[in-house]
Amino acid sequence: MSEIKRYDVGARMSGIVVHNGTVYLSGYVAENAAGQPVAAQTADILQQIDKALASVGSDKSRLLQATIWLADMSTFAEMNSVWDKWVSPGNTPVRACVEAKLAQPKWTVEIRVIAAQ
Repeated sequence: MSEIKRYDVGARMSGIVVHNGTVYLSGYVAENAAGQPVAAQTADILQQIDKALASVGSDKSRLLQATIWLADMSTFAEMNSVWDKWVSPGNTPVRACVEAKLAQPKWTVEIRVIAAQ
């Protein structure tokens, strides 16, 4: 039976789970979201994802899948302007982006990724 490692474990969820060399991140939202545009929130989230992946021996070049939730799909191009500069060329993951009501109104973007370790 293969080991499951959980990091940033809370009562409701873990921040990171690693199983069989695959890294699963929880959804990330901007730490300083209030009043920030989608581009700034996206940049904040991607920095958090870089840090989380590094903490378990992975990085954005190892992304397998990304799911992005936008509070307003009219900000799709703004979010992509940051994403496109960040994502590793030639190593783009499969990706879905949908509009959804997020947990708090201050959040305009949430991103979850799965990566190889």
